[in-house]
Amino acid sequence: MDFSSMSILLLVFLVSCLSMLYMRMCREKASLPPGPLPLPIIGTLWRMDLKNIAISLMELHKKYGDIYTIYQGHQPYVILCGYKAVKETLIDKAEEFSGRGIAFSDGEKWKELRRFAISALRNFGMGKRSIEERITEEAQYLLHDLRKINGSPVNPIYCMSRTVSNIICSVVFGHRFKYTDEKFQNLVQFIQDNFKIMSTPWGALYNIYPDIMDYIPGPHKDIMKNFTYLADFVRERIEENRETLDHNCPRDYIDCFLIKMEQEKKNLSSFFNDNSLVMSTMILFFGGTETVSTTLRFGFLLIMKYPKVAEKLYKEIDAVIGPHRCPSYEDRTRMPYMQAFILEVLRFTNVIPLALPHKLTKATQIREYKFPKGTVFIPFLTSVHYDEREFKNPEQFDPCNFLDENGQFKKNEALMAFSAGKRICPGEILAMMELFIFFTIILQNFTLRSLVAPEKISTAPIGVGLGNVPPTYELCLIPR
Repeated sequence: MDFSSMSILLLVFLVSCLSMLYMRMCREKASLPPGPLPLPIIGTLWRMDLKNIAISLMELHKKYGDIYTIYQGHQPYVILCGYKAVKETLIDKAEEFSGRGIAFSDGEKWKELRRFAISALRNFGMGKRSIEERITEEAQYLLHDLRKINGSPVNPIYCMSRTVSNIICSVVFGHRFKYTDEKFQNLVQFIQDNFKIMSTPWGALYNIYPDIMDYIPGPHKDIMKNFTYLADFVRERIEENRETLDHNCPRDYIDCFLIKMEQEKKNLSSFFNDNSLVMSTMILFFGGTETVSTTLRFGFLLIMKYPKVAEKLYKEIDAVIGPHRCPSYEDRTRMPYMQAFILEVLRFTNVIPLALPHKLTKATQIREYKFPKGTVFIPFLTSVHYDEREFKNPEQFDPCNFLDENGQFKKNEALMAFSAGKRICPGEILAMMELFIFFTIILQNFTLRSLVAPEKISTAPIGVGLGNVPPTYELCLIPR
């Protein structure tokens, strides 16, 4: 058989395979909620603006409603939009929606590792006075560095990321790092780089077509390189801890995990092993570094853009804390405007637009749809935070969304910045403590000044994918 005949047969085979796959997608689509027409190989990618996926999803939300289906390649994902749809699923049917999608731990493994992580974090002070003391101590290191700048323009990305990262480092690795530590600087930089890359079209394509993108040059190639560096660092720390481990006195999260591994060594089906330790440590390190520092950077922009908001914050801090005493987390109960400001920053900036995928653990009916076990859902948090049924003028930044008519703080269950249900972020309490103390102590000590007029400040993210990446900017911190 000559080459041309072989080529024709191969082409016929490939077309047949694609046709069969596409017919299966069409049959499957008939039983799922409505959505744009998927095409072979690319799915519904043709309807997505990879530079701002959230905008594309919001447009589909307006067209197809609160529950609709998109495709990444041949894989369907059911998108949940608005507070009611997310509440009906992640909260009202929390157990059914406790599964995780591709590439994340699931089932009993997830339950055991999550239970262990929460217990270990609590043992090291999460939500307690001890972790607050660590945050306050780290804030003093930050203030020391900021005072040395003496009001000169500074990009807050470097100082805030290292400061926030040191909090989770003290829990995971047992101590903080000096800001001048070169290895620590590299770790934080790689986390920032990955967050940025994964929020670009390159990152979106890499997430959808990892096998194909592995053969295509581009900035996405740095994602695995950076994660490899982080993993190698974690492995080094694990070996150091292993050599000096005291079973009666665990120093950090890694020690606790190593002790658990020893206890489980005779259990051949145990989930506690070196690979799980590396992965869980990296997840804690990444999550504990980037999201809070990103929220702080967005918050500084909003403070400079809205002088009236800044004035109220300064006034409340001066009245409740004064110029000399360090703020404590308990102060929040007497600072309704600061609490409302922080929650509005979380809502408005929406640092994580999409919650991680949730997979059904059993067949479930949601509204008029019956979904089989294994169906993958993605809660679209931007649609929740911009839900006109839950927030007045959601496109505008307004801390009054979390204040009652008397100016007192009020919660709003439609704020889901840390997701919801059984997969809610275990670091929520720690993050809220960090945000309150860092915002408060910085405004207590400095006046934030922009290099441009307030009306020219843009808070629009420069990348929207895994996260909303704030624009690059400089500010002046003038001692008060």
